[in-house]
Amino acid sequence: MAYLKVSGTKIVDQNGKEVILRGAGLGGWMNMENFITGYPGCEFQIRAALAGVVGKEQSEFFFDKFLEYFFTDADTAFFKSLGLNCIRLPFNYRHFEDDMNPRVLKPEGFKHLDRVIDLCAKHGIYTILDLHTAPGGQNTDWHSDAGTHIANFWNHKDFQDRIVWLWEELAKHYVNNTWIAGYNPLNEPTDPYHTRVIEVYDRLYGAIRAIDPHHALFLDGNTFASDFSHFGDAHKKWENVAYSIHDYSVFGFPAAPEPYASTETQLRRLRRSYEKKRQWMDERGLCVWNGEWGPVYARKEYEGDRTDAINEERYKVLQDQLSIYNKDRLSWSIWLYKDIGFQGMVYVSRDTPYMTLFKDFLAKKHRLAIDAWGADDSQIRDVYQPLIDLIKREVKPEHQNLYPAPVWKLSDRVGRLARNILVSEFLVQEWAEHFRGKSERELDEIARSFCFEHCLHREGLNKILTDNATLVAQEK
Repeated sequence: MAYLKVSGTKIVDQNGKEVILRGAGLGGWMNMENFITGYPGCEFQIRAALAGVVGKEQSEFFFDKFLEYFFTDADTAFFKSLGLNCIRLPFNYRHFEDDMNPRVLKPEGFKHLDRVIDLCAKHGIYTILDLHTAPGGQNTDWHSDAGTHIANFWNHKDFQDRIVWLWEELAKHYVNNTWIAGYNPLNEPTDPYHTRVIEVYDRLYGAIRAIDPHHALFLDGNTFASDFSHFGDAHKKWENVAYSIHDYSVFGFPAAPEPYASTETQLRRLRRSYEKKRQWMDERGLCVWNGEWGPVYARKEYEGDRTDAINEERYKVLQDQLSIYNKDRLSWSIWLYKDIGFQGMVYVSRDTPYMTLFKDFLAKKHRLAIDAWGADDSQIRDVYQPLIDLIKREVKPEHQNLYPAPVWKLSDRVGRLARNILVSEFLVQEWAEHFRGKSERELDEIARSFCFEHCLHREGLNKILTDNATLVAQEK
């Protein structure tokens, strides 16, 4: 078997035959996220809090078991049965080095990543390695695991040096693995100057290529993989590179401006948003990969009788996006494979030890809207509105839209800082206290909640994905 490579606008095999990658991201696994597994704040915060409650050894035991159970052979077989052929594997740099001991490789970081890559290969599934979290935080959101809204990765050369070093280590380790479709070196950068991201990509390209000339690279656009408008002629220096957009639609989220009914105006908005993200590539005949996309879904415990109607609407968004992608023969990776019931293709049953233990806490999190992703702030909007009004009243309009505007509106920025960072911080210890007094056997049972056999399937989503897995327009 040979490496996949990028040829013009296509990904091809060793015979030049087009390979369209269709799959999902394994979010919440080696890069944990609050809305995916139910904790508040950032991964580094809950890991420290849990160690404080149960001790370092038992905390490490729990998280290792969580990583083991989250994705197993049963998950791989199910994924393959849907007709999908690629899994994007997000991971946190902290699995491979410590902030207090930088550039010293932790070989145990490869334990679960190797295991899942090998499981996927066994079932004929490609993988794409995604550095989702970089030192200092490469973007302004929770999933860069920095605990702040300042993307300090761009302000400190040493942070940038460390991911160059890390990718050199990863390239050494995986250079001969042909089931890896490629490397996604940096997830969703938010460089406010739009120039440093290109400089970092230049360095990463050179460092990886010096060790691994074979694997394709998938480079995200700036501002959450939405903007290539400042890339200019950068592509002329790079070979075997695809360019990654993240094509989320506002219609797939609770804050949608109106009910979605596939009207001509709505379809035009879907298409225009997608085309704008890929415009730079289309003008230059470059390969596009949609590394993230997909709606979130209503849950009966929160949306009640409206749940089914809301989700049918979200499936319409999903199908209409896929219709656009099929016409363009687009490779994609939907977000995401597994969670606790908000977006995943499979999700942990409410009857499991984990979900039973955190039932009331999860309801509190939802009420307080402390997760940014798909937040419904209706129950606490009146609390934060006076702060938004104050800023609007006291700050000149031309100074209100701070980067990453327009992706973040003023209300989003207030929500990120006041709810998703500040209030979340106060709930971290409460989350950890749920584990106090638990035996090792009980910790194992809680982690085992994430096993495939304890998960329910989002049948509507999975059927649409299966129906579209191989459905593409005739070759142009």
